[in-house]
Amino acid sequence: MTGLDVLFVAVGLLTAGAGLLAVISRQVLHAALWLVVALGGIAGCYLVLGAELVALVQLLVYVGAVVVLVLFVLMLTRQGGVPAVATAPHRVAAGLVGAGTAVVLGGALLTAFGWGQVELAGPSGTEVATAIFGTYVWPFELLSALLLLALVAAVAVARAPVGGEDET
Repeated sequence: MTGLDVLFVAVGLLTAGAGLLAVISRQVLHAALWLVVALGGIAGCYLVLGAELVALVQLLVYVGAVVVLVLFVLMLTRQGGVPAVATAPHRVAAGLVGAGTAVVLGGALLTAFGWGQVELAGPSGTEVATAIFGTYVWPFELLSALLLLALVAAVAVARAPVGGEDET
């Protein structure tokens, strides 16, 4: 076992722990913050595996855009301090479903690839970056416009009604 293997396992355990805490947190805001740690850990796994471009995209898109959007919505709607409504049986059922999914995915990966190293074949990072920022730049621009639209809609929904109880 090499140092990279140990680092990958450590980052993977950190990611799994943060994901578990994101699921079982009683406060929605805490769950969103644990989600940031989990998504950052996934980026760390990509980095350990040598996929720097995918790690950067993971950080930019998921941590930098999606989670920030979720946090904005939570803060604008003032729902972050509200405890999540889930009973103990629901939490146990969610944990069983999550554990079952992990076992099925792990079994499928071990069946497909085994314990050995897998040779990666495909385009280089430069080719992927050229395709993303050249050929497919318009879908990414449309995605950013969609995220901006979602943020504006969240502000509109969170705004107090004119003439409502908040203005008295």
